[in-house]
Amino acid sequence: MATEGTNLSGYDKKTIASGAKLRIGIVVSEWNSDITSVLYKGAFDTLIDLGVQPINIIKWEVPGSFELVYGAKKMQEQMVNAVITIGSVIQGETKHFDFVCNAVSQGIKDLNVSRETPVIFCVLTDDTKQQAIDRSGGKHGNKGVEAAVAAVKMAHLRSKA
Repeated sequence: MATEGTNLSGYDKKTIASGAKLRIGIVVSEWNSDITSVLYKGAFDTLIDLGVQPINIIKWEVPGSFELVYGAKKMQEQMVNAVITIGSVIQGETKHFDFVCNAVSQGIKDLNVSRETPVIFCVLTDDTKQQAIDRSGGKHGNKGVEAAVAAVKMAHLRSKA
């Protein structure tokens, strides 16, 4: 794999505009909470590091990754500058994995093209639990960190339009 042995979550704070005036929503799936809670912590800590005030980080939980799309849609109505969706879908023995991954990615894409508030895709779609661990604070970093950086950047892009 191209990312083998690589931590993908590093960022240069000096190159990112301050999040001090931003309000960010985070919608977190309760399914695979051992993974999603670590992704949330990475996103939350990074938003704080980038200047977002803790009171301006709104967290909602939904039962599973499939429900992230509805949660994100409702979060967009809460006067936030960006929404981060956090989930973890791990391949099982049925096609359920394919249906959920496709529906969530398409749903979040649809929100991004039909609405003004950017929605950041922080949904791990892994073949194994170990791959999810590796991307949620393991050897490949924490996708929540990357999502927080993307949320701040996209919120600022939105304000330029």
